[in-house]
Amino acid sequence: MCAAPKQGQKLPAGVDVEKETVLTGQVLDATGNPVAGAFVRLLDGTGEFTAEVVASGTGDFRFFAAPGTWTVRALSPAGNGEITVSPDANGVFDQDITVAK
Repeated sequence: MCAAPKQGQKLPAGVDVEKETVLTGQVLDATGNPVAGAFVRLLDGTGEFTAEVVASGTGDFRFFAAPGTWTVRALSPAGNGEITVSPDANGVFDQDITVAK
């Protein structure tokens, strides 16, 4: 079993989104339903593994990163999927991942 932290929709208290870059979203299946328990990985611009979390019961995930180019990859029994996110400043960047077999 993976020791990645469970995720939720709310940001922790004290997070200053003017000073932090937050990558967030929801893992969805091909019909738009949330995929709970998906392993969501953060890869840097060179494709190197950086972090992993487990999507919440509603498919939510969250990473604290830095401006730059990131790949967010979801792996689950419902299928796999990935997105590229390129935040150029601090703030919350919300983008969902659709998985398919």
